[in-house]
Amino acid sequence: MGISINEAKPLNTDTPLNVGVIGCGAIIAQYLANFRRLDSINLVAVADLDPTRAQAVADSYHGVRALSVDDLLAAEDVELVLNLTIPAAHADIALRAIAAGKSVYGEKPLAATTAEAREVLDAAAAAGVVVGCAPDTVLGTGIQTARKAIDDGLIGAPVSATATMATPGHERWHPNPDFYYQPGGGPLLDMGPYYVSALVTLLGPVVSVVGAASHTRSERTIGSGPRQGQKVPVDIDSHVTGVLVHASGALSTLFMSFDAVKTKSPNIEIHGEKGSLMVPDPNHFDGEVQLFALGADDWETLPVSAGYVDSGRGFGIADLAATPAGQEPRAGGHLAFHALDVMESVLKSAKSGQGVAIKSTASRPAVVELTELVDLTAATELSTSVRA
Repeated sequence: MGISINEAKPLNTDTPLNVGVIGCGAIIAQYLANFRRLDSINLVAVADLDPTRAQAVADSYHGVRALSVDDLLAAEDVELVLNLTIPAAHADIALRAIAAGKSVYGEKPLAATTAEAREVLDAAAAAGVVVGCAPDTVLGTGIQTARKAIDDGLIGAPVSATATMATPGHERWHPNPDFYYQPGGGPLLDMGPYYVSALVTLLGPVVSVVGAASHTRSERTIGSGPRQGQKVPVDIDSHVTGVLVHASGALSTLFMSFDAVKTKSPNIEIHGEKGSLMVPDPNHFDGEVQLFALGADDWETLPVSAGYVDSGRGFGIADLAATPAGQEPRAGGHLAFHALDVMESVLKSAKSGQGVAIKSTASRPAVVELTELVDLTAATELSTSVRA
């Protein structure tokens, strides 16, 4: 299913990868900041449904052209399209880019549904182009240091994990929070890609899930901005729990909530036969990893030992460009599809009251050796072992 990496055309890494961006909303600022640091990426064009937004980005970045979406997709110098549109448009833009012979890297999720995501991967396989997808936070020193600790046997065989995201709701600060409470939104589909991608990176693919869900109220009140005081209908479950059964036998418990006020639980905690790990926020690229070894007196902060140092959004594209031909990018389409499949299945289980087998799978991406920015393009050559 999906892209056959052995058929994908290798991206040219002898010269910078020419990137065009579709979607110039707030998130693009983080990508632009990191593109300026990454010599392997050459931003050549931007497009948005609002031409003034595209022009503003072009004016702020030397050598960048503001184009229409059609013109960007037709541009011969664009090798990869960075898709920063809203989730509902992810599949459409990706398919159009693939049809134009371009590789694609998208913000999470890969598509609004697994059915749409499968279309994207199958089209990419037929066209021989590469698909990558956020989150690339899993490539930073936080998740990667935890990954190396597991690989090095510091906690023994992993037994279980917990992943916790708790907030009373985005309507308190977001001026237009409607999407979060409509189908396709909710705490799991909003934040779950970070947590599920991290759990698969740490513990491997998921083979089955059990889910349950609820919601506390039928509407939310916008707390800031020009619409302050307006009511937003809630048409999704705003609290979701799930148990993920990994192929390794480890069990992960998800707690994703727009109903909980606060938590002191770690974002992710991994338990093994010989110790426990506290893993930093998977929505960030760094953070402390703490180990409590069997027989120890207290938690120990582990030294940073793996991952891209001082990384940020966009490093996944540089990693994709540096990935040897025939290998799946670490932040690749298969991992993004599997994460989406897991989340959809948790919600399906919550509705049916029955467990759901996961039909997709994804290889556990190769660890990122501890890599300074200047050594970025050599990183994938240092680690070629991909564990299932």
